[in-house]
Amino acid sequence: MPLAVLREAVAAARAARVASILTMTVVAVLCAVVVLTTGRTVGAQNAIVSSIDSVGTRSIVVRAPASAGLDTGVLWRLANASQISSVVAFGAADDVTNAAFAGGERVSLRAEYVAQPEPLLHALTSNSSGRPVLASPAAQRALGLADGVGAVSSVASGATFDIDGVLELPDSLAFLDPVVAAPASPDPTAPQAVTVLVVVAASSEQVEAVTALVVSMLGVTNPEKVTVTTSAQLAALRGAVQSQLGAFSRSLTALVFAVGAVLVAAILFGLVMLRRKDFGRRRALGASRSLIVALLLTQVAVLGSIGAVVGCLGSGAVLLALGDPLPTLSFVAAAAVLAMLTAVAASGVPAIVASTRDPLRELRVA
Repeated sequence: MPLAVLREAVAAARAARVASILTMTVVAVLCAVVVLTTGRTVGAQNAIVSSIDSVGTRSIVVRAPASAGLDTGVLWRLANASQISSVVAFGAADDVTNAAFAGGERVSLRAEYVAQPEPLLHALTSNSSGRPVLASPAAQRALGLADGVGAVSSVASGATFDIDGVLELPDSLAFLDPVVAAPASPDPTAPQAVTVLVVVAASSEQVEAVTALVVSMLGVTNPEKVTVTTSAQLAALRGAVQSQLGAFSRSLTALVFAVGAVLVAAILFGLVMLRRKDFGRRRALGASRSLIVALLLTQVAVLGSIGAVVGCLGSGAVLLALGDPLPTLSFVAAAAVLAMLTAVAASGVPAIVASTRDPLRELRVA
């Protein structure tokens, strides 16, 4: 029975080509308008939120002088927290200069500690025989290192360190630049003093909770000397942007689908009026009212599905050609399904009208 209704609906759609093309066109335009307006807004929203939700906006920076008592033990206390993406600590700054000549520009050298097996800061493979360190590009330029190769010496102690690789600073550590880092493995049994702790939350919504967790786990002897800086304002901005753009998108979508539903209903009502004798013959031949309704709804579902696919593909191609942000695939699929369902729902009243036509009156010849 369902297959028979589907075949009959397809045949009826082919017979009424003008009305079928008009129905598909309305649904296609409906999908295209949604994707080109709301979809474009959603794409821009995702791009803005992704930019705000970068690693730098999820960071909590703890600064403490050596007298505060902050040490590498905090790394192990925070290592297993599921709300935290990464934790890295740095020792006190030690000014270094280019070892090749005295009196050059000074750059801070810091010991870098992480609880993970691999350091957070990535470098080239070590091939130095001395004490290797990593220099950021800005530090290499400041030190006058040709091609990033050379050595630095401590101003305070005179110790020499070989530059062994390029230090790629993530956004959360950009405030340290220019810097030379000496990756070190922290010993849980012998904590080392640190002056900077950088914690990255797993998501921007968790910044506040992670901040409270970090503060409770510092284990410092003098909390008054500790300074905690977060990106809570940026996290709040992310929520506001997502909320406001989301509300606008929902309102615009509802308006577009409401107008589309009215147009589809008007087209189908005209289709019913044009085909009233056809429905009258079906009723006279024994077709039930429910069959007439099912036939019309199935016909609209088929035409709406074709129109939705065409509209979504066409609007997606337009956005690609214009270089505008694309909505997610799930949004496009949801828009297509919703457009088809809107068309089917809008055809309910015309379908009922068609099923209630008096067959004798429609077949009467004047």
